[in-house]
Amino acid sequence: MFADDEARLLIEAARSSSELDELARRRVAGEPLEHLVGWAMFCGLRVQLGPGVFVPRPRSEFLVEQAVAALADTVARPAVVVDLCCGSGAIGLAVATRVATINTGASIELHASDIDPVSIGWAAENLRGIGAQTYCGNLFESIPSRLQRNVDLVVANVPYVPTSDLGLLPSEARKHEPAAALDGGRDGLDVLRSAADAARSWLREGGQMLVETSERQRPMAVECLRQLGFAATSVSNSESSAVVVTGRWQAKSLHT
Repeated sequence: MFADDEARLLIEAARSSSELDELARRRVAGEPLEHLVGWAMFCGLRVQLGPGVFVPRPRSEFLVEQAVAALADTVARPAVVVDLCCGSGAIGLAVATRVATINTGASIELHASDIDPVSIGWAAENLRGIGAQTYCGNLFESIPSRLQRNVDLVVANVPYVPTSDLGLLPSEARKHEPAAALDGGRDGLDVLRSAADAARSWLREGGQMLVETSERQRPMAVECLRQLGFAATSVSNSESSAVVVTGRWQAKSLHT
């Protein structure tokens, strides 16, 4: 975003000249613009958020596109969707909005989970209007057990930055976003492994799990899902450098 665009947004957000001075000072010091103005634009939607919350990235819009496509066969009924590591709820909100836009009257039953209480507070605010349920906990631990074996789609923007690479991130991310939303462990796939392993108990037969990752990690992520019993593939978008790994759950194959 150009400096004059940022200045315009700060002016719109400030309620007084002194507040504008303070916002400008904080922006110059490196705080994310989205934290200062209180929202981020994602998939054409204004997503509310605040300091300490992960800011949704434009590349994750590709994950939304893939999730909506995966739901094409289930929109005749309310598909059960779980948004893991949901942060501000941006991905779940965008998926639900796109599904309803593509097929007027269609809806999903959305459940969103995040380990960070600050983030889940914002998610609850963003998702209230579509009747979604939000839970604070690690992955599936706080999600109602009645959903086991009944989930059509798990969509997850899990943290996938290797711990050793965290220091290479822009200071806006390192200093102002929760480490739990960024740190993916030794090879960046620790949370993906845990999420995929757990998802096997929640997905219905033929249900899918979609996970954002990097081009470098793509082969390992696909292999991880395959080893856990998923039929795994991957797709990418060169314009946004986005990579999504898809795993279709096939529990029956484990016993044949």
